[in-house]
Amino acid sequence: MSTPQPAFGRPRGEAADLSLAPKPADLSEEHVPHLATGEIGPTGRPMRHVPEPSLLAGHGPAKVLAMCNQKGGVGKTTSTINLGAALAEYGRRVLLVDFDPQGALSVGLGVQPHHLDRTIYNVIMERSATIEETVLRTCVEDMDLLPSNIDLSAAEVQLVSEVGREHTLQRALRPVLDHYDYILIDCQPSLGLLTVNALAAADGMIIPLECEFFSLRGVALLIDTIEKVRERLNPRLEISGILATMYDPRTLHSREVMARVVEAFGDIVYDTVINRTVRFPETTVAGEPITRWAPRSGGAKAYRALAREVIAR
Repeated sequence: MSTPQPAFGRPRGEAADLSLAPKPADLSEEHVPHLATGEIGPTGRPMRHVPEPSLLAGHGPAKVLAMCNQKGGVGKTTSTINLGAALAEYGRRVLLVDFDPQGALSVGLGVQPHHLDRTIYNVIMERSATIEETVLRTCVEDMDLLPSNIDLSAAEVQLVSEVGREHTLQRALRPVLDHYDYILIDCQPSLGLLTVNALAAADGMIIPLECEFFSLRGVALLIDTIEKVRERLNPRLEISGILATMYDPRTLHSREVMARVVEAFGDIVYDTVINRTVRFPETTVAGEPITRWAPRSGGAKAYRALAREVIAR
């Protein structure tokens, strides 16, 4: 396994000067009939046409998206890695933020968290640690990582007595906002202070939702937390989309849960659905996103489709 390299200071090519992607209004409900392709997707509704993303004339400021669900095992980390890699394939500069003390995002990209001298914990808790010195390159060009390890678990206790504790992550990310197009935050499976920090720093959030009944029930609590954060800390926070994961079209249960998700949340549910596959555990062992490990697989194609939807919105 190669030694992680600092991300900042490496040369980057300039993208062509082409038009930007469509505005969010282009995907509003009133536009859906014009965008429908006629093909019925796994969500049970017509697939919406999403154009191929245009190249950018420049980069930044970043749109910050929190990958959040208080239920564990729903595909947050897998989706963060693979969505980030797919966005990078489309010419976007991406920073992945591992904001979980378990460090699963870092491990999934081939980094051994317990070997690191600096992590996001140092950035948010020590004035002498800068984010530029802590961010690492990944195996994907134009996708960087702000790593984490078990030290971050102490931050939740230490931040309690801090002034403006809910905005600590937002302040930490501020110096690099102009360097990236997207910052994806992988949240821990809880609704504690670290997750509140992620929501306070985010422009939007993506909710990975396992196609299983108990996962659906837990979303109500998450929505309540989002409303409180929006009211008290971050008025710009919105649900960018709900991503159905671990979908198995062969089971009636998965199809029924999918129907209920679409009925409850409507157009904010992405057309892209992530199916169950043995490929994802393989990529974790390999320390690579599925777009590199198995670029022609169904999982890789799904995350590229998701990236197109994210850019279009």
